[in-house]
Amino acid sequence: MFGIVRPCTHRLTDGLKTEWMAHLCGLCLALRADHGQFARVVTNYDGLIVSVLTEAQTGAVASGRRTAGPCPLRGMRTAPVARGEGARLAAAVSLVLASAKVRDHVADRDGLLARRPVAAAARRVARSWDRAGARTGRALGFDTAVLVDAVDRQTGIEALAGPGTPLLAVTEPTETATAAAFAHTAVLAGRPENAEPLAEAGRLFGRLAHLLDAVEDQTADAESGAWNPLTATGTSRMEARRLADDALHGIRLALRDAEFTDGKLVHVLLAHELRTSVDRAFGTTTCAHGTPGPGQGPVPGNPYGGGAPGPYNPHGGGHPHGGGGNPYGGGAGGSGGFGGLPPQFGGGAPQAPKPRGFLAGCAMFTWLFCTCQICCAREYEGPWSRKKREGCCQNCDCGSGDCGGCDCCCPCDG
Repeated sequence: MFGIVRPCTHRLTDGLKTEWMAHLCGLCLALRADHGQFARVVTNYDGLIVSVLTEAQTGAVASGRRTAGPCPLRGMRTAPVARGEGARLAAAVSLVLASAKVRDHVADRDGLLARRPVAAAARRVARSWDRAGARTGRALGFDTAVLVDAVDRQTGIEALAGPGTPLLAVTEPTETATAAAFAHTAVLAGRPENAEPLAEAGRLFGRLAHLLDAVEDQTADAESGAWNPLTATGTSRMEARRLADDALHGIRLALRDAEFTDGKLVHVLLAHELRTSVDRAFGTTTCAHGTPGPGQGPVPGNPYGGGAPGPYNPHGGGHPHGGGGNPYGGGAGGSGGFGGLPPQFGGGAPQAPKPRGFLAGCAMFTWLFCTCQICCAREYEGPWSRKKREGCCQNCDCGSGDCGGCDCCCPCDG
């Protein structure tokens, strides 16, 4: 599982935890139902936000849930899972972006993809995902071409970027793609008045995804010679943090302008968990249950101290579809994803192990999936990033999950 919005289950009330898991499982099962078992490898924490946003605008109804059978990721327990247009849109978006990323790496002849048989197999998978995602998108009235165009434009933007290039010029394609996905949830929910504020929230979410990915991968990219937006444009981490904080504030304002039937889970994920993700990426906070891992020492020149474990990225560096500086593909090497990604900053501390390649990561994911470790293990090694992860059903003692008196879009109690 990957993405920048990865809440510790302790910070969610029992009700919100059940809702969050329902959307996560709903995305996974929508991928399986519409696109086959293998498509489930693109399940990610950030993709489920599309499903959450759709339901938040319509309200939970009985027809929006079904009881799924036992699953290894739930410790072989049954559970209510989300179904419907929101889950299908999340699945279509995840597939198309993953497909574009695979094609990008095949073109760059990265790792095992430099071998013709492997590249041919990857191209077939990418074409299959692309067609399936586009087909589902059309059925939902969503043109996935805007996502593909973002990937195509990213490559050219990165090729031209250099010292002095505004960082936001590099993040623009990512912002455009996420804005389109967020805005379409208003169409699915029959709330056209929400399209504009949700597009703004999506645009800023895409900016954050790109920024956090670049921050977390900068040291590793420098070591490998991969392209990184911060390094290429000469942007300091202090400036990156300022842009991230501005994006967080903008998301809260945008959500305040949208009308939700039940916006509690949206609020927790996009107001509070995003803040935690930013603090984690810049090393300004850490979960109390976490222990320092490889590469989490202080970073010389980093005003925000040492790194805490970074979120795992669905389509970037260390992920099977990793590379480029964009969460949605593009460019030579670097970071990417509908979320942020490892490895962390070293600064004299031992460096994290090198990420696995595409096929090795898929094999490890299958092993973790079938042995229930992703769900039930106290700690396991990420299949692609090789960073330490906590099983999604584990609790922690990382502090209060309340709002701390924030004035965001909706109340947090419940």
